Amino acid sequence: MKEDGYLTISEMSSSKYVDKKSVFYGFVIPVNSEEMVNDMLKAYRKKYYDARHICYAYCLNADKSVMKSSDNGEPSGTAGRPMLGVLQSYNVTNVLLIAVRYFGGIKLGTSGLIEAYRAVSELALSQSNIIEKTEDVVWSFKFDYSQMNKVMSSVKSLNITVLESSFDLKCTIKLQAPKSIMSRLQSEISDVVINEGE
Repeated sequence: MKEDGYLTISEMSSSKYVDKKSVFYGFVIPVNSEEMVNDMLKAYRKKYYDARHICYAYCLNADKSVMKSSDNGEPSGTAGRPMLGVLQSYNVTNVLLIAVRYFGGIKLGTSGLIEAYRAVSELALSQSNIIEKTEDVVWSFKFDYSQMNKVMSSVKSLNITVLESSFDLKCTIKLQAPKSIMSRLQSEISDVVINEGE
């Protein structure tokens, strides 16, 4: 995997798991913010309003700095935590995992629940298309027109995307690139960047 790379999924996939007449539906959904997670949860709660439990787990950001899960009324640690464990074992992020349970009348017990939630999650994730993405950063800065050649040749040699630019006596440029490449550029041209207030 690349230095700034992380694994995620390219599209939604689903699964079904049955144990002692309890039916579990699993869904894995690509997400990129908590707002998106909340919107998806709202939509699934509305769609499966008659389900006994709608449990979830999700992981966000390239560094996996946000991880949350919910048992939604199942005994503590029997749904959300095993689901989160599946996300971690696949090493994916920016992924929401939802498990919808329709109770079949027979209790599964703690170990049965853990196994069922893990299984439906594994099934859904194993069917999804896992892809590698890079964590990009955006950087805007100013420089003197006389330094144009230096800046643009560094940008070109590192294959950095130019999002916006305006070339005047003082030039402004906005760039996007993977984190490690951007820090290489920053050290290469640090002497020509004009700090605000200069």
